[in-house]
Amino acid sequence: MINALNLQGLTNEEVQERLHKFGRNQIVEETLNPIKVFLSKFWGPIPCLLEITLLLQLVLGKTVDALIIMAMLIVNAVISYSSERRAQNSLAALQQRLTIQARTLRDGDWQLIAAQELVPDDIVRLRVGDIVPADALLMDGHIAVDQSMLTGESELVEVQSNGIVYAASVIRRGEGIARISATGMQTSYSQTAKLVQTAKTLNHGDVFVQKIVTNLLMLTLVLAGFVLIYALAAQLALTDALLFTLALLIAAIPVSLPVTFTLATAIGSRELARNGVLATRLAAIKEAAGMDVLCSDKTGTITTNQLRVVATHTYNSYSKHKLLRLAALASDEATHDPLDLAILQAAREAKRRYRAAKRVQFTPFDPATKRTEAVIHKINIEDKEKKRKKEKGGKRRIRVIKGLPQIINNLTQDKFDITPDVDRLTADGNRCLAIAAGKDDKSLRMVGLLALQDPPRKDAAEVVERLHELGIRVIMVTGDGAATAQGIAHEVGIDGEACTAEEMNKDIEAAVKDCNIFARVYPEDKFKLVQALQQAGHIVGMTGDGINDAPAIRQAQVGVAVNNATDITKSAASLVLTDSGLKDMLAAVEVGRSIFQRITTYTLNKIIKTFHMGLFLTCGLILTGTLIAQPTHILLVVLANDLVSMSLTTDRVRPSAKPDRWRVRPLVISGAILALAWLAFSFMAYFYGRDVLQLDSAQLQTLVFLMLVYISQANVYIVRERRHLWSSRPSPWMLLATAFDLILVGILAVGGILMTAISPLILLQLLAATVIFTCILDLLKSAIFRYFHMN
Repeated sequence: MINALNLQGLTNEEVQERLHKFGRNQIVEETLNPIKVFLSKFWGPIPCLLEITLLLQLVLGKTVDALIIMAMLIVNAVISYSSERRAQNSLAALQQRLTIQARTLRDGDWQLIAAQELVPDDIVRLRVGDIVPADALLMDGHIAVDQSMLTGESELVEVQSNGIVYAASVIRRGEGIARISATGMQTSYSQTAKLVQTAKTLNHGDVFVQKIVTNLLMLTLVLAGFVLIYALAAQLALTDALLFTLALLIAAIPVSLPVTFTLATAIGSRELARNGVLATRLAAIKEAAGMDVLCSDKTGTITTNQLRVVATHTYNSYSKHKLLRLAALASDEATHDPLDLAILQAAREAKRRYRAAKRVQFTPFDPATKRTEAVIHKINIEDKEKKRKKEKGGKRRIRVIKGLPQIINNLTQDKFDITPDVDRLTADGNRCLAIAAGKDDKSLRMVGLLALQDPPRKDAAEVVERLHELGIRVIMVTGDGAATAQGIAHEVGIDGEACTAEEMNKDIEAAVKDCNIFARVYPEDKFKLVQALQQAGHIVGMTGDGINDAPAIRQAQVGVAVNNATDITKSAASLVLTDSGLKDMLAAVEVGRSIFQRITTYTLNKIIKTFHMGLFLTCGLILTGTLIAQPTHILLVVLANDLVSMSLTTDRVRPSAKPDRWRVRPLVISGAILALAWLAFSFMAYFYGRDVLQLDSAQLQTLVFLMLVYISQANVYIVRERRHLWSSRPSPWMLLATAFDLILVGILAVGGILMTAISPLILLQLLAATVIFTCILDLLKSAIFRYFHMN
């Protein structure tokens, strides 16, 4: 072949010239400066609020408080940066993919060259099993390539001389010599990479946080403005007014909210890892809670990506065993053709041992004739009438052909009307082959038909049913034809209309509303489908295994790569399943919904505390004319509350039965109502200490400090359970955090550390009153949650 083409390949000088002109054969990824990424963690609603507070602390000479706030900022930034850094490799596998070696002709010699070093006009040899390293023009030979990782179509593509083979395709049959036509970012493969780079997804959790922070900030600004006006009118010291404003800011800022979100998802990722799911982007775990649409690739995800013989039909009194035996003799395992491998496997499963036979000639599938041929010896294929006339097992030369039904039927002497049988076997999208045998062309007789299918995974139907029960719409997306797609979809329980890519692009809004099956789609179509679903208000999950799935997976809020996915697909995904099939997606959904419940609890607790503390301090200033709590005490309350609040990330929760949504309004309203109840209790406790216990102003500030800590602890246990607070047992870490807080603040209050000491008896009285009021308030909470459908 080489001599006939008289090829010499490129010289070293020509290679260097092309490398300089076209670059290396790899995908270029835009990299971000790690320092800039880290510094960006100090920019945002919550960091900016903390930084303003820090500056005010420094201006007022509160150095210790300023250092505490600075430590909070740094800890938040480090945790956030380290978590996200591990997930910033979405395109790194594109460069690693091309570390394969290519058999390349240079300076007249065949050499093994790293695929990254290939340049246009390089001559390469392609053999069975090779991954095509770049777009190339086939100069000589005949090959069959598997492009399923590019297009999603499971059918092999035949390529002859002057045909194009694309990067990332796999050679399944044949051998050839090809000239590289495009490398790196010039390949057709690079278009998929560009889609991955441009894919952006909206993080609903971040939007939720911004809304919450905005509501809390607005309340704080209103209260602060009112206090400043009151202070000027009442001729209070400006310093005291500024200190009070500072205390309100400290109380209002959800300092640990970003850290709690990160911790909750990090703990969830470890739980997912135990269930065979690896999280590469932590935000996707939260998004899984609200996912209401799951788009799943067919080949390799819902199906096994391995063809199997699913039905047979025989003619001329041949048995099923003999049909499979003859089909197997006309197949060759060395070709790696999926059709041949499926037939050979079916023959082995049907009968362990067959009568000895020797194949003396084999002609692989020829696209021109649309058939495979084999010549064999020592096999009895006569029908029953001839068996009685000839000696059983006699040595014979038999010709077997395998190929498209109508073509094979036209070559036989029978000329059966096989159309009804073919239509029946292909009704569900199966592929159909015909087998014929005889001594020569004049004696060829039809043996039978084989129906082959890439069957669904054993657990696919069960997983789809469970996803439907969880309120998730399942959409199947494939590059195969509509008939094949509908057949598989119906088998696993995905019902609804089927749309082709052409129909989808004509009216994409109607398609995403009405169709649950999308056929003949390409990477850009999958990408558009995910975008359209997102624009329609859905939180979308996308699963797949091929390169063609990567852009859509990256665009989806929950991008999932199955265990046999390519490296680029796994890197583009936010979740990677380590076991076959989709069954582990159920764990991802349940863990995500559990995390949602924990974060909702934390957020609601923060809302109640901010409303309560802001109103209590403001009203207390108006009623008493003095600051009823020191800013340092407020900071200690925040720290104590954040400790137990962050332990909520370990709490025992019940995942919801339907997709969750981040709803600000119900949280804010229910939080305000509960905050008003705590406000009433706070003033009762304050006036009881002032008027009944006759505590002085310094002791009252200590009492207020204890009361605020006790309320913050009690409030966590009220809101953690959507039913009554005694319906479930808190996690050990929550109980430990609460015990630590109560013991520590008790030591500070009784010992007079950073505050004026009070009697242990007063501490116990306040604690008992808080517990009693907590039980009463839990009844009100249950009613509110039922009204807002939060239980």
